[in-house]
Amino acid sequence: MAAYLQWRRFVFFDKELVKEPLGNDGAAPGSAPTSGPTASKFLCLPPGITVCDSGRGSLVFGDMEGQIWFLPRSLQLTGFQAYKLRVTHLYQLKQHNILASVGEDEEGINPLVKIWNLEKRDGGNPLCTRIFPAIPGTEPTVVSCLTVHENLNFMAIGFTDGSVTLNKGDITRDRHSKTQILHKGNYPVTGLAFRQTGKTTHLFVVTTENVQSYIVSGKDYPRVELDTHGCGLRCSALSDPSQDLQFIVAGNECVYLYQPDERGPCFAFEGHKLIAHWFRGYLVIVSRDQKVSPKSEFTSRLSQSSDKQILNIYDLCNKFIAYSAVFEDVVDVLAEWGSLYVLTRDGRVHALQEKDTQTKLEMLFKKNLFEMAINLAKSQHLDSDGLAQIFMQYGDHLYSKGNHDGAVQQYIRTIGKLEPSYVIRKFLDAQRIHNLTAYLQTLHRQSLANADHTTLLLNCYTKLKDSSKLEEFIKTKSESEVHFDVETAIKVLRQAGYYSHALYLAENHAHHEWYLKIQLEDIKNYQEALRYIGKLPFEQAESNMKRYGKILMHHIPEQMTQLLKGLCTNYRPSLEGRGDWEASGCRANSEEFIPIFANNPRELKAFLEHMSEVQPDSPQGIYDTLLELQLQNWAHEKDPQVKEKLHVEAISLLKSGRFCDVFDKALVLCQMHDFQDGVLYLYEQGKLYQQIMHYHMQHEQYRQVIAVCERHGEQDPSLWEQALSYFARKEEDCKEYVAAVLKHIENKNLMPPLLVVQTLAHNSTATLSVIRDYLVQKLQKQSQQIAQDELQVRRYREETTRIRQEIQELKASPKIFQKTKCSICNSALELPSVHFLCGHSFHQHCFESYSESDADCPTCLPENRKVMDMIRAQEQKRDLHDQFQHQLKCSNDSFSVIADYFGRGVFNKLTLLTDPPTSRLTASLESGLQRDLLMHSRRGT
Repeated sequence: MAAYLQWRRFVFFDKELVKEPLGNDGAAPGSAPTSGPTASKFLCLPPGITVCDSGRGSLVFGDMEGQIWFLPRSLQLTGFQAYKLRVTHLYQLKQHNILASVGEDEEGINPLVKIWNLEKRDGGNPLCTRIFPAIPGTEPTVVSCLTVHENLNFMAIGFTDGSVTLNKGDITRDRHSKTQILHKGNYPVTGLAFRQTGKTTHLFVVTTENVQSYIVSGKDYPRVELDTHGCGLRCSALSDPSQDLQFIVAGNECVYLYQPDERGPCFAFEGHKLIAHWFRGYLVIVSRDQKVSPKSEFTSRLSQSSDKQILNIYDLCNKFIAYSAVFEDVVDVLAEWGSLYVLTRDGRVHALQEKDTQTKLEMLFKKNLFEMAINLAKSQHLDSDGLAQIFMQYGDHLYSKGNHDGAVQQYIRTIGKLEPSYVIRKFLDAQRIHNLTAYLQTLHRQSLANADHTTLLLNCYTKLKDSSKLEEFIKTKSESEVHFDVETAIKVLRQAGYYSHALYLAENHAHHEWYLKIQLEDIKNYQEALRYIGKLPFEQAESNMKRYGKILMHHIPEQMTQLLKGLCTNYRPSLEGRGDWEASGCRANSEEFIPIFANNPRELKAFLEHMSEVQPDSPQGIYDTLLELQLQNWAHEKDPQVKEKLHVEAISLLKSGRFCDVFDKALVLCQMHDFQDGVLYLYEQGKLYQQIMHYHMQHEQYRQVIAVCERHGEQDPSLWEQALSYFARKEEDCKEYVAAVLKHIENKNLMPPLLVVQTLAHNSTATLSVIRDYLVQKLQKQSQQIAQDELQVRRYREETTRIRQEIQELKASPKIFQKTKCSICNSALELPSVHFLCGHSFHQHCFESYSESDADCPTCLPENRKVMDMIRAQEQKRDLHDQFQHQLKCSNDSFSVIADYFGRGVFNKLTLLTDPPTSRLTASLESGLQRDLLMHSRRGT
């Protein structure tokens, strides 16, 4: 017994005698067996109990009188007469309310098997659905064991002669069941058990000398010899799924577990086994110390001495004895209502109630058996919170004993349930940094760490100077494997001086800003920082260039300028280690990077010139800054040749046409740097001819004044007037320039002669000879014009007199129509015909075909329409004073403009206000005359 004595013993069950309830009504169904102060005396079973079983909420007993007794949870014992002599075997199904029994009705007669339906009644007793003989042949033998499959399709009976019969089919009916001999042997059969695996049904058969299994769900019933060791009666059982439904055989030397095709583990539980039973994961064994051959079980089982027997309850998974007690003459052990019931020969029933899990754990905690408590909790399927509590207590115990390594392993198992600060505080106080490191590592692996935990772990690494662990922690293969806050890790590593590790994290996890900060502020590796920016996608490269551009320009201006050129034209990330994954054609706004070159004018000039050449559509700020830079260089340059070159570049830039929309800005830049050629060019482009004239006048450049007038006088005639006034005010001799100006004024008739004379009168050096030719030519032209005007007036008067006479004749004298031909078809005129006062005559059908209206002559209509349109236009333009002023100002002959508007009636309103009443009549006659001139073509009657 040395093996199982090494197992720890506990009292995980409470033992008490079952007592009868007070009164005859019993306890309510479903209540616990009464054993408290309400009980009157101990429950005593009828004498002569020979066989027991349990199931379906009752304990079932069979006695020597042939009666079967039922003890339900209410503890009200009932029974009925099942056999005339005795009951030898019972089997209560767990899933059906069916009871199978074996007993004798007559001495020496083949025992009978009866199947009882406990749900149906026959005269107050359960209904017996089937009766058949237990022994299939004529050979006398004794039934040793009985088992029934829960599907009611198999029933096996074992005999002392070594044979086993199998009833296949519905065991509750004779017609649907078939009995056959499954097994024959030389040793008594001591145990049977069915095991269902999927669709396969196995039958375990154990004798006093061997163990075998049969497949009874198929044909031919193949047999497997499992072992050459057997057991006594009632010393075999089938475990539950926690032990994989293994068949348990309790031999005197060991307890063996079997699968249908092989033997499993064995346990060295010594002692003569009397009963083996399986209960809720426990193996229950009743044994005695005397080593008696199991074969004696069949000699005189009832004549056994009343030696004390030991009941042990084994936990095979956790390897401890959950309960151990001594009983006298145990009849059987039954399991029902969640408890074990031990029946003794004196008719008493002992209840073994398992303690709750928490109570068992507390018992283990008191003995500091934490490992066993953990295993027990797992086997009892305790929830994760309960397990975490055990791990915490175990860790606290180990910590108090100074086993910090073991304690941290237990605390690691509480991750996710126990607040990490509870553990961290312990190991910070103990200065056990390597233990704290292990805990924090696991916390990160389970993705339960926050930024503070990451900071603490990295500080532990740095204090331990454990670079290998640090690298293992940060160098993960993919983003999904990162169990910490990367930004926090970078900060801690940077602060601790682990720049290479911080750079690795920043680069691999795309924290570009941190990478550049470390390179530029800590390591001062400007080349590497610029190379890294060149690998970034466009948007990130642009933002980082704006952020760190000034630092890089200060230290590596040439490389920085080169990268900026690429970023602002056709940016592509560097192919180094990244592949060409950025689409071409991305470019930044070059104007936004100009402030970076604040202290690098040479690089700025190169950048601006590159942008203007490669990208003509660059922002206007590029050209403005380039012009300002060129003018600044031109103004400060001392070398004449270089200055001339800069002068040409500046003029060329101004002539590029990029300053049309920012004319004022370019003009201000040229004036600030006294770039006169640029100023004059911009004046000319802006049509500021007055400013050009003023500039040359200030510098007394007479020829340029005349040249400006000749070049731009057509656009602005007042330039000649200003030139004449300018030269007139000069006291020096300017006769040549005055003569040139007067010649142009005369040709274009820009000024009245009197105004010319008044202008030149201010010059004390000017003489009459200067304007003599001008005045003579002017007077001659005016004389010629007067003669032409008088001739025109005479012609108009004659025409007016003729028209008036014609109108008078039409009003006072009859009109004779003497036309003989149609004016349209030119054929002889025939009646009906149409005649007009204008003298035209038409056939009526020709007139109706060609005329547009009945009142107008088709021949005269086009001319009359022109006249009417002219009159209508004059009336509409009568109030266009702005147009009148403009024409009067710009016309060479102002009098003709006034006469034209006078004819349109522009001044009629003025005439109405100032002229006497007789003038009104005159105006009325004039308007009537105009109407008569148009109406003379109206058709006559």
